[in-house]
Amino acid sequence: MRTELTRFRVLPGKSAVVDEWMAFLNNHMPDTLLTLENEKMYVESIFREIAKDGTEYLYWFSIQGLGGASVEDSDSYIDKKHLEYWDKCIDPNYGEVNFDEQVVMIPERIRAAF
Repeated sequence: MRTELTRFRVLPGKSAVVDEWMAFLNNHMPDTLLTLENEKMYVESIFREIAKDGTEYLYWFSIQGLGGASVEDSDSYIDKKHLEYWDKCIDPNYGEVNFDEQVVMIPERIRAAF
């Protein structure tokens, strides 16, 4: 099992598209949750930040099992649309910022379920 927190920068002028993207995921939650099974994704949350200078970021927090399928290999319409939004919104020149895990607090009874 691995936990991750990663930051991505949103391209300037794409806030409305990010709104649409997040609404799409929320409005299709039953199908979105089905896509997590193949990825062995136990928890995935997306957070949004608009910094004081107006720069917008999306943060992905996840708890994932080892050996899951990649979202890029999925045939799901949810994953295909998700990647379309990604390409429209995420700044490829910024890359990603992975935060260093310091402490993971997951009770053993929950870990055992993974």
